[in-house]
Amino acid sequence: MQDLPATMRAIDPDTAGGAEVLTIVERPVPEVRADEVLIRVVAAGVNRPDVLQRKGGYPPPPGAPSILGLEVSGTVVAQGDDVSGSMIGQPVCALVAGGGYAEYVAVAAGQVLPVPHALSMVEAAALPETLFTVWTNLFERGYATEGDSVLVHGGTSGIGTMAIALGAIFGLSVIVTAGSDDKCAAATALGAAHAINYKTEDFVARVKEITGGAGCAVVLDMVGGDYVARNLQCLADDGRHVSIAVQGGAMATIPIFEIMRRRLTLTGSTLRARDASFKALVADELHRTVWPHVEAGRLKPILDRTFPLAEAAAAHRRMEAGDHVGKIVLTLD
Repeated sequence: MQDLPATMRAIDPDTAGGAEVLTIVERPVPEVRADEVLIRVVAAGVNRPDVLQRKGGYPPPPGAPSILGLEVSGTVVAQGDDVSGSMIGQPVCALVAGGGYAEYVAVAAGQVLPVPHALSMVEAAALPETLFTVWTNLFERGYATEGDSVLVHGGTSGIGTMAIALGAIFGLSVIVTAGSDDKCAAATALGAAHAINYKTEDFVARVKEITGGAGCAVVLDMVGGDYVARNLQCLADDGRHVSIAVQGGAMATIPIFEIMRRRLTLTGSTLRARDASFKALVADELHRTVWPHVEAGRLKPILDRTFPLAEAAAAHRRMEAGDHVGKIVLTLD
């Protein structure tokens, strides 16, 4: 085990606010519990929930650090007594419930995945959050299977680009929406079957046209609000609507009889608050089903831009501006 410093640099704002609250502070290096490993962080992914937390709208779950950041890559430098085998020195990436924007983070060993040679550490940091989210929602809750058409909103977001990539591997026809012609072009270049500019086109009418009136098997939605009723119009009979965020509103009015008549399913989930045992089960499933594609270089996250940890405010401003395509990542020297 390496000699560890007592303190570390971290982004841990004491007040909610704009991007300017994201300044570097000193925090104690976390102590590992029996089932945890300590990772010296090389890079940390930036995600929409980080922005919500910064603004005061998404507090960390009980027991999670207040330091921002839900995914990291790095090297294991310490491990708890209950962790089997030696993981010290291994390059890993991990989904964390918080604490990613820091030089060190502790995480349950079950949530850790190895970084293969096919991935850079920056790429590895951009994988866990969107991979866990898209896998559990599109494939497990939405039951997307080979040959299905699926509609994914936010086609150039981290979630959207991951859905396109997984869709290509697992035989889905992925239809996305995006807010400009340039973003639509970027999404189709990444492998989306169709990209709809929601500002100039009615996505309900376009989905019906694209699917020959049949509709989609699954809608993956992070908008909520009045999109939900419109999404239901995009679904085929027996279709599944999966909600993962409510950026456009937390309440929706929907036609109940339509759900009954067409046997539609409305479901959804949040990942951050799920316990470590659930996340470990997902990590194990991903290791079996998806990681061979990662190791072969067939699955990589789409990277937008990297920023050093000290420029976390600029990274958040880039995300909030909405111009990014793919993942924004913080790097630590």
